[in-house]
Amino acid sequence: MPDKVLVTGGAGYIGSHACKALARAGYVPVTLDNLSTGWADAVKFGPLVKADLMDRAALGSVFAEYKPVAVLHFAALSQVGEAMAEPGKYWRNNVCGSLNLIEAAVAADCLDFVFSSTCATYGDCDGEVLDEHSAQAPLNAYGASKRAIEDMLVDFGAAHGLRHVIFRYFNVAGADPETEIGEFHRPETHLIPLILDAVDGRREALTIHGTDYPTADGTCIRDYVHVMDLVDAHVKGLEWLRSGKESQVFCLGTGDGFSVREVVDATRHVTNRPVPMVDGPRRGGDAVKLVCGSQRARDELGWRPDRSTMEQMIRDAWRWHQTGNYRA
Repeated sequence: MPDKVLVTGGAGYIGSHACKALARAGYVPVTLDNLSTGWADAVKFGPLVKADLMDRAALGSVFAEYKPVAVLHFAALSQVGEAMAEPGKYWRNNVCGSLNLIEAAVAADCLDFVFSSTCATYGDCDGEVLDEHSAQAPLNAYGASKRAIEDMLVDFGAAHGLRHVIFRYFNVAGADPETEIGEFHRPETHLIPLILDAVDGRREALTIHGTDYPTADGTCIRDYVHVMDLVDAHVKGLEWLRSGKESQVFCLGTGDGFSVREVVDATRHVTNRPVPMVDGPRRGGDAVKLVCGSQRARDELGWRPDRSTMEQMIRDAWRWHQTGNYRA
C-alpha cells in the first residue's frame, strides 16, 4: 500500500496542488480541512476528512485511522488586513490549531513534518534579498503566528524528535497547467485572480492598495512563485526528511520583485485585454518591498522554479480562470 501523508488545508489553493503533486510522487494524500475557505471538490487525489485543527480528539482519530507517515501543514488564516484588525483570531486559530496538530503527530509517532510558513515573518526589509539568515520581525499577527509555529517545531524537535522542514515564501500564483484545480479564495485577496476578475468583468475594477510607496511606480513590490514549483519543493522537503536528513529551513523565491503595476501590465499583455483600476489607500501591515532568495533550496533540495516567470504564472492562471470550474 502506498504511504499516506496528512495534508492540512488540502482543500485550499496550495494544499490541493500539493495533493496532486503527492499523488504523482506515489503517496496517498489525506486531506484534513474544515472547508471554511477550502472547497470539497478541489479534493481529487485522496480522501477528505472534514475536521478542525481546534478539535484535538478528531485529530487523534485521523492519525489512528490513516496512520500517515508525515504531515504537510498548510491550514491557516492568512489575510494581512484581518490579522491587523483581529490578532486574537490569528493567534488562536494558527498557533493553537498547530499546537494540537503537532501534539497529535508526536503522539502517533508521525515525526516528519513539513510546514508552510511565510516570509511575512521577516517584516519590512527593503533593499535586501531575504534568506534563511535574515532577521525575523513580523509586522502583523499573521507573520507573528507563523514565526511562533516555527519556534514550536524547534522545541518539539528537541523534546520529542520531531523532524521538520520549514518553507518561507511570499506570493504564490498560477494554477495547475492541466486545469484540474486552480486558485479561488473566499473572499478573494490575491492580486492575480483579482486582476483577472477585473479583466473579464467579474468585478468593476482592481483596487490598487497604496500608490505612494517609495518604489519606481509607487506600488509595493513582491516576489512571486508558481504554485506548481512551490508544491514541488514541498514534495522534495518531504523526501528530504524521509531520507533521514536533519530539520531545515528553506526560503522559496525567484529573487525578483514585481510591483503591483508591473503585474497589471503583464496581465494586460497575456490576456490582450484592458485592466480597469482604481487607486485606494495603503493596507495596514503591508511592507514596501519583499523579495526572497532560494539558494539553499536550489543547492540542497535541487529545487528549480522553472515555471515561475510572471507571464507563465499569469498564463496558467488565466487558463484556469477561463474554465467553467471558476466560481464567481
